[in-house]
Amino acid sequence: MEMGAATSCIRAGLNTWGVDLNPAAQDTQQIEQRLAQHQLLMLDAPVSGVAAKAATGEMTVMASGSDAAFARLQPVLDAVAAKVYRVGREIGLGSTVKIIHQLLAGVHIAVGAEAMAMAVRAGIPLETVCDVVTNAAGNSWMFENRMRQVVDGDYSPKSAVDIFVKDLNLVAETAKLLRFPLPLALTSLNMFTGASNAGYGREDDSAVIKIFSGIALP
Repeated sequence: MEMGAATSCIRAGLNTWGVDLNPAAQDTQQIEQRLAQHQLLMLDAPVSGVAAKAATGEMTVMASGSDAAFARLQPVLDAVAAKVYRVGREIGLGSTVKIIHQLLAGVHIAVGAEAMAMAVRAGIPLETVCDVVTNAAGNSWMFENRMRQVVDGDYSPKSAVDIFVKDLNLVAETAKLLRFPLPLALTSLNMFTGASNAGYGREDDSAVIKIFSGIALP
């Protein structure tokens, strides 16, 4: 729930609890402070899961907050998620876990695209490479899901290039606050940013492969 929506409910005299789905840890902490002024509880509860899982209530939630907030909002969590992970009491921890998750997701897509682009240059059929990798140790959920779209030449968005520009910028900002180096994440951010600047921002995130020149994609 955004702060504006919560404020409107307060003014209407409604008893409101907030669930924050924004992955920015600093934002969640600021929202919690403002909600606390009105004696409102809050969970920092980012989610992971495609639209189909959202529709069937099978998302994964990584949440942090007080025991009282978890108790009050358990019916909401049960309605939307198959798995709920309690990562701590401090607001911002849930968002940080989500940011770490997005670091991995973005890097997996970027390196999968790099591998598939190299296969094209080497003259190896992408269908073959995709089948080999998905049945071997180099596989990941993101590779199997997104590189299949590259094989099919289908870049209709499950997610989008611009979403990973946003998410990996959040990763970079978090790392800066922690004074922690992230060479792979920053390289991936540069790849997605390049794809966005080339006009592919609204295409599926697998379209990051289009930054590689001199290859013919399906």
